[in-house]
Amino acid sequence: MKIYLYEEQNWPIFKWDSEKLIPILSYVRHRQGKLIGKMGAMGFELRNQANLEILTQEIIKSTEIEGEFLNKEQVRSSIARRLGLEISGLVSSERHVDGIVDLMIDATENYDGELNKERLFSWHLSLFPSSRSGNHNIISGNWRDDSTGPMQVVSGALGKEKVHYQAPPATQIENEMRIFFDWINLDLQTDPVLKSAIAHLWLLTIHPFEDGNGRISRAISDMLLSRSDEQSYRFYSMSNQIRKERNLYYDILEKTQKSDLDITTWLEWFLNCLLNSIDSSEKILEKIIYKHTFWLAHKDLSLNDRQRKILNMQLDDFEGVLNTSKWAKIGKCSQDSALRDIQDLINKGILVKSKQGGRSTNYELKAD
Repeated sequence: MKIYLYEEQNWPIFKWDSEKLIPILSYVRHRQGKLIGKMGAMGFELRNQANLEILTQEIIKSTEIEGEFLNKEQVRSSIARRLGLEISGLVSSERHVDGIVDLMIDATENYDGELNKERLFSWHLSLFPSSRSGNHNIISGNWRDDSTGPMQVVSGALGKEKVHYQAPPATQIENEMRIFFDWINLDLQTDPVLKSAIAHLWLLTIHPFEDGNGRISRAISDMLLSRSDEQSYRFYSMSNQIRKERNLYYDILEKTQKSDLDITTWLEWFLNCLLNSIDSSEKILEKIIYKHTFWLAHKDLSLNDRQRKILNMQLDDFEGVLNTSKWAKIGKCSQDSALRDIQDLINKGILVKSKQGGRSTNYELKAD
């Protein structure tokens, strides 16, 4: 009895309903084109800022999907150093953060490069430089060997486990991946956006590594989306949207892997997820443009480092309300110094007292 996708007789010859997909695929391509055109009009500096922000988001959210949480400033600083961007507030980054950044930059900067075993092994080594995943030793930079049993995706407490998926035996990986690489490198007929969706599913179905398959599958998706955009700049983050739709993502993935070779439903979900990621990206770009405009308008003001740091946080994704206590904590200064910083910004027309009120006085950016 067949249970999984790869057990189908014609695996891996996927099929889908083109009539269902063409309208949404056409709309996706239209939205991609509009977004790229918008970015092209922004200028070199803003494009770099957008690329930095989206890559940071992509890396952080891709790891969050797997339950790992990275330090945003480390990721941002590592990307900036590797892209040669001059930005303020760079911090040192840990080895595993640099490895994940190296993987993503190779995938997007070298999007037209051949995908092969050696490249995938180097990506895997970047994810697991110490050959450890959490508290476990793993095979790093090579295919899994199933020495501890079949590769399974399992949830639930010990003794009550639920098997969501069981991958093909390790003995089949070499041949499965050869077919996969040939399709990635030689197929010129499939639309690159659909190819991104198919490759994502295909790699996860083979599950060639002991760990890191999700992150590598999303990196391959990003590589193919860069091909579809014909540029290395990333202006939307699929992983950010997948993180928001995480439960649906895993649900539709499991259903597809336990179905037949008609993957229309998976492709529909992927295309809609991509559209949602483009919507989110446009909001991020608006914030980047607003931040750029803000600093241009106030470029001649004399501000100390604390003020610049906290204003930048306000212009990004500041959590909660801003008061003197939070200012003192973030700026590592006394309450009196925090109050002087805030009062100075009020006098300069940058901050105002919040109308929300509360137990203490809060402050916010003055509206234009």
